[in-house]
Amino acid sequence: MVARSKRVGEDRLIKKYPNRRLYDTQTSTYVTLADIKGLVMGGEPFKVVDAKTEDDLTRNILLQIILEEEAGGAPVFSTQMLSQIIRFYGNSMQGLMGSYLEKTMQSFVDIHNKLGDQSKGMGAGSSPEAWAQMLNLQNPLMQNLMGNYMEQSKDLFVKMQEQMQGSQNLFSSFPFPQTTPKAEKE
Repeated sequence: MVARSKRVGEDRLIKKYPNRRLYDTQTSTYVTLADIKGLVMGGEPFKVVDAKTEDDLTRNILLQIILEEEAGGAPVFSTQMLSQIIRFYGNSMQGLMGSYLEKTMQSFVDIHNKLGDQSKGMGAGSSPEAWAQMLNLQNPLMQNLMGNYMEQSKDLFVKMQEQMQGSQNLFSSFPFPQTTPKAEKE
């Protein structure tokens, strides 16, 4: 089949039908979650919509891919981490949590890309075996680096919280109604 040309800046459109099949409108073929994963891995922008309602289902499909990957062997998320993420739903900090995770992931990707760029000049030493050996040696180093980054982020967040609590006293002289915490009322 002939692939239709895609307009510049336009996401690839995947339609999900009631029979749970996914249809790639660019290639006019049915695709699987593995094919969608291939689009993600290739950095191809796409959007998955319900064929009938045109609701955006992209996040749902991405979550399905993550679920399959997590069930398939070496999971990225520990049970403890997933539990902590669930606890943030409905919490006043939910928006901040999403933004924090996104920025942390972007920092991790940036570090990964820099390591990749630096290794391009390695020449013959950049075989898959050499990479595996280097990554095995650098895994503790990378874990330490990320651990330090997370600790610094935590310290910064705690300082920010302390400053916000201190700024509440800044407005105490204004004629705003004072509210007392529940514990003090009882």
